[in-house]
Amino acid sequence: MRVLNCLAIACLLAVAGHASAISEGAPAPALDGKMFDGSRFSLAESAGKVVVLNFWASWCAPCREEMPALDAYYRRHRSEGLEVVAISMDNPKDEAKAREIMRAFSFPAAFGREMNIKGYGRISQLPTTFIIDRQGRLSRNRASGDSLLDMAILEKTVTPLLRARMNSALLLPPSALPAAQWVCAAAPILSTLTLISSTPAFSNVSFTGTWSPCFNGCFRSSSMT
Repeated sequence: MRVLNCLAIACLLAVAGHASAISEGAPAPALDGKMFDGSRFSLAESAGKVVVLNFWASWCAPCREEMPALDAYYRRHRSEGLEVVAISMDNPKDEAKAREIMRAFSFPAAFGREMNIKGYGRISQLPTTFIIDRQGRLSRNRASGDSLLDMAILEKTVTPLLRARMNSALLLPPSALPAAQWVCAAAPILSTLTLISSTPAFSNVSFTGTWSPCFNGCFRSSSMT
């Protein structure tokens, strides 16, 4: 009995420790892997965007119920820097069914077994949705027991994150012009950012032409002053 009690306490402590590790406002755990279509997804490469991670399964009726609202919201806001990723927790025997369901929706999907999701703990309740802001922080953790996602909830919880500007100054390579002006195309209300330093991380940025693709969906206009 003492051994069982110790095991129970150890399990509770592990769960509590994990919950605090991914508490709202903390940096979102890493997540990457292969999508249904064979492409790769990495949360790190989505920095500067708002990301909605929706864990679901083909046998989960509430999951299926909220997917049309997720799809409608994604179609409306994806040009503003929104990513929605549906992560199926189906067993391999239900793979075909999960793929068939996702054909009706425009946002991408992946199987949990083909993604590195260990930082999010054991997903024991479905649907579970994590909402990550432009700074890579966990803004909201919605698990089973919350109201199902609908357009009203998405507009209330996600839209303010889409409208928020990046707080930190971005950095330029040494070859950049001083105080170059950039326009962030991801924001619904265009915001101008001044890039003032240098770093090798942006060495792949192109400065030729009037408009050049840059970091996190932003573009540089050489005609701006």
